[in-house]
Order: sequence, then C-alpha cells, then structure tokens
Amino acid sequence: MAQAWRCSGLRWSADGPVLRWSGARGSALSWGKRVAFGVVDGGVRTCVGARGNACPVRAGVSGRSTGARCEECARLDRAHSVAADTMADDPRPYRVYLAWFGPGMVKVGITGVDRGSARLLEQGAVTFSWLGQGPLMAARRAEELLRAALKVPDRIPYADKRAVRARLPGAEERVAEIRELHARVGLLDGWPESLERAPFQAVDHFGVFGLRGLPAAVGFVSELVGGGEVSGELVAAAGPDLHLATGRGVVVLDTRLMTGWELTAVDQREVTVPVREFGGGGIGGAGMGGTQDGLF
Repeated sequence: MAQAWRCSGLRWSADGPVLRWSGARGSALSWGKRVAFGVVDGGVRTCVGARGNACPVRAGVSGRSTGARCEECARLDRAHSVAADTMADDPRPYRVYLAWFGPGMVKVGITGVDRGSARLLEQGAVTFSWLGQGPLMAARRAEELLRAALKVPDRIPYADKRAVRARLPGAEERVAEIRELHARVGLLDGWPESLERAPFQAVDHFGVFGLRGLPAAVGFVSELVGGGEVSGELVAAAGPDLHLATGRGVVVLDTRLMTGWELTAVDQREVTVPVREFGGGGIGGAGMGGTQDGLF
C-alpha cells in the first residue's frame, strides 16, 4: 500500500505558500508546480482535534467541513481563540487592520504583532493597512467601533473572495477604498487611548498571490471523497485556496478540505472529486505537465 500522509493545512512563509503535513514535513509550492494527490479509497475523514490535542474519540466529520472538527473539538478550539474574548489578560500587543479583498469588500480585524502579516496572507487579503497597535482589549474595542462607524464587517465569505480574484482592478484602485476608510478613522471619536495609531501604508499581495493574468476559475472543489483524486498545476494561491490548472480549466481547491483525510501520491492527471461550477460557464483546458516530488 502506498504511503499515506495527513495534511495539517496551508501556511504562508516569507517564500510563499507551504502545505504542512503530520510530522512537521512541508511541501513548498511555486507557480507551475503540479499538485496531485488521492484520498485513500474507503477512508474516513476524522476530526483533527483542538489546540494541538487529538480528538479523544476520533470522530468522523463531513467532507464539506472546512474546520474538520467535531462539535466538541470545535467548541474547545473556539473557546480558547482571541475571537471568543476569553483572553482579556493576554499581555501580548495586537494590531488593528483594514483588509481589502475586492471592490466593496473591506473588513476590519485584529492580529497579534508577533504574527506580522501572516494573518492577512491566510485570509487572502489582496491589500491591507494597519490602523493601530496596543493591548488586546483596546484593539477589540477599536474593531467594534470601526465596524459600526464605517459599516464594514469583520468577515468576508471565501466564496465572495474567489469570485472576483480573476478580475481585480489596477494597483491604485486596489488601494483607494482602504485609503479613504483609513482617513475617516482619523476623524472618529472614541478611539481607545492605549491604542497607538498607525499611518496609512498600503501593503499589496497581488503579486505574492500570483493574481496577475489569473484565468477565471470554472469551479471549486466542494468536498473530498474516499478514492477521489485532485491533480493540476498551481497558477495562483490566496489564503487557503489553490488555483489549479486542470483539464477542465482552473479549479479552486480550499486546502482546509484536505485536513482529516489520509492522502497518497498519484500519477493520474484528473480531478475526480466533486467540483461545483461557478456561474457563467468556464474556460478551456490547460497543460498538466511537471514532475511530481514526493506527495507533490
């Protein structure tokens, strides 16, 4: 039987996206690299656990779940997250940011200073700017203030992000919305005194994600299934998404769907897992060349 691996998700490094595997192994991804794997036939997707601990009952989870956690492990993971507001005594400094994902899609959020821009890369933010830095609860108050005053959410659905990546405007237009909102922030009352304001400085990930000349995707993988296969050449990556050139056109794979499965290397160049088409048709096929290195 071929060796099986368990994926622990996509991480962004200074050099680009890296798929992480159990045992601390990583597969660095680059444009044109062939991504090819199969799901063990007859395999069952199991809960990935929470906070670094394995699921005590190895519960089965849905193939469509991006969290890959059972109800109990999801509750435990959420309870210890910054978003749950249960870490009021966290001494680490945090940053507040504005992130742009496409026209009319701007969100406000917070992230730990020690994480740098990793959180923005993980979310697929095309452009962003810091707003301020300070204690966690001050950052959280500022986030709530901005959501109400600027009428911006703290979350953008991934389906909306994917739908616009192949038709984003030029560099100046990508910056314009957050520049205007950043200026409005400076006029707001109620800014927490312990939160140091940051000047406007746009950071653009358009090139980092490989979005220049990106073909429109024809669909996205809706779930993995036992015995199914995915194979394609990487043309772009943003957040957890890989845009793969396949025989049917560009297909988007949310790598969060890979967690919890046992995966093996394959030689076939097909996509045999369920793919949900985007509206408006698709594009022609693409080359599937490249040499496989290990699982990829």
